[in-house]
Amino acid sequence: MGICEHLATVDVDPEPRTPQGCEECLAQGTRWVHLRKCLSCGHVGCCDSSPEKHATAHFRQVGHPVMQSFEPGEEWRWCFVDNALA
Repeated sequence: MGICEHLATVDVDPEPRTPQGCEECLAQGTRWVHLRKCLSCGHVGCCDSSPEKHATAHFRQVGHPVMQSFEPGEEWRWCFVDNALA
């Protein structure tokens, strides 16, 4: 699978806005399963296996296309627009 064209529009390694966990879950006092970081703005949100699905909600709100796993040892990226690995 090739690299999506949206990868060229992001800051491949932005500083995470909340390095200690999901931005919204921390504010709400809720928990998450896995974390994802937005490669456009550094938003850290929880994955779709988490109850609140904040990473997907962030994409739907602001349209930033590419997330990267924010889990230790994982470097894969996901493009929401292409619905594929980036």
